[in-house]
Amino acid sequence: MRRRFSFIAAILLCVTAVLAGCGTKDAESVVKDLDKTLSSLDSYTGKGVMTLYTGQQPLEYQVDVSFQKPQYYRIALTNAKKDITQIVLRNDEGVFVLTPRLNKVFRFQSDWPANQGQVYLYQTLVQSILLDNSRQFAVDNDAYVFDVLANYQNGSLARQKIWLNKSDYAPNKVEVSDANNAVMVSVKFDSFKFGSKLEKSVFDTQKNMGTPAAGGDQPTMAYPDNGSNADNANSSNNNASSDNASASPDNNGTDNAATNGSTDNTATNGNADNTATNGSAGNAATNGNADSGNNANATGNSPDDNASTDADNSANNSADDNAAGDSDDALAPAGSGDAGGTFIGMDPTYFPDGVSEKDNQSIVFGGNPGIMIRYSGTYDYTLIETQPKDVAVSATKGELKDLGFTYGLLSGGAEDEQRTLTWTYAGTEFRITSANLPEEEMIKIAQSVQGEMSK
Repeated sequence: MRRRFSFIAAILLCVTAVLAGCGTKDAESVVKDLDKTLSSLDSYTGKGVMTLYTGQQPLEYQVDVSFQKPQYYRIALTNAKKDITQIVLRNDEGVFVLTPRLNKVFRFQSDWPANQGQVYLYQTLVQSILLDNSRQFAVDNDAYVFDVLANYQNGSLARQKIWLNKSDYAPNKVEVSDANNAVMVSVKFDSFKFGSKLEKSVFDTQKNMGTPAAGGDQPTMAYPDNGSNADNANSSNNNASSDNASASPDNNGTDNAATNGSTDNTATNGNADNTATNGSAGNAATNGNADSGNNANATGNSPDDNASTDADNSANNSADDNAAGDSDDALAPAGSGDAGGTFIGMDPTYFPDGVSEKDNQSIVFGGNPGIMIRYSGTYDYTLIETQPKDVAVSATKGELKDLGFTYGLLSGGAEDEQRTLTWTYAGTEFRITSANLPEEEMIKIAQSVQGEMSK
């Protein structure tokens, strides 16, 4: 009997030795290694496929991410079917959102991504493991699997499972679930390499836009955190124009100073169509373009001051009355502007509880055809969809928001004021404006907008 026990004990010791030789570790050992890996991280590159399950149909995006110590990031999100790529850069000059196809650049003064977790960033994944003391650990073939709390802007994302390669702790797969354990976001990495040698040009704004550093056509740029006109989004102060004259760089080399105290806001370069809505002189002459008073960045990250004002009024059932009579470039019923052609919008598939569509009408916004849909009930909000053709943008203050498939801009003031979430998808610019719609609900609605209008 003793011999039998001795024999079994010897077998267990051998199995333990074999497992140790194969590199299997317990959770505590892996966590310690991850902490060391994160502190010594110099650079990495990764490619994979991100799938969003937030709409009626799963949406796939190619993800290409690069990091270089100390704070250089490049993330490219590509929708292969629609041939659209959006790039997020962080370099010495700030944080940029680029849409090369539309020649759009938007700049943020932000500590991103430190304040916003990203499911495809190694730092975010490892930090979530280190910070969750109630983490769950398992071994799955050649991977260590952690089940931890999710810490993302979208509050409906509750937990995430992270697969890390046993050999080097590189991420293999990530699944983020809601409170009902339904997978909402997944990322499967096709490749991930530590210690990649990256040139500084990888993180250069002009290089990523495909434009020369000097000369030639320069991309349109906006500076949302420029404080000189941050408070003009919902103001009718006609004496603010002098501060806004230099809020955004003029690609044509003109100062574009607006006429002080005038609701006509004629720019000095002769573009006399920059009439601001509601008499706000602070909205004129952003980039020397005739439509600059009302057009937003086609990246979906720069709602202009007039759009916010117009959409705010529409949320209060008076958008077309207040906007149409103020400017040809503002919000107007379809047929009252110069824009030609038809516009087919996209239908949101998510509605907050107690909310229903109030009305839907074709409009002209910023000289371009579009639609305006108003919703009422538990929350009152307005969705405006357009396809802007102009390159002008306006400077406005806002926060960079990760929508999963793209990045948006949330602008607005205190909790009791109107806020607007603006983003771009498939060449269409979207704006949700409301005084009482929570940010989390705004993001859910934005993530659900896909497909052509069903009506």
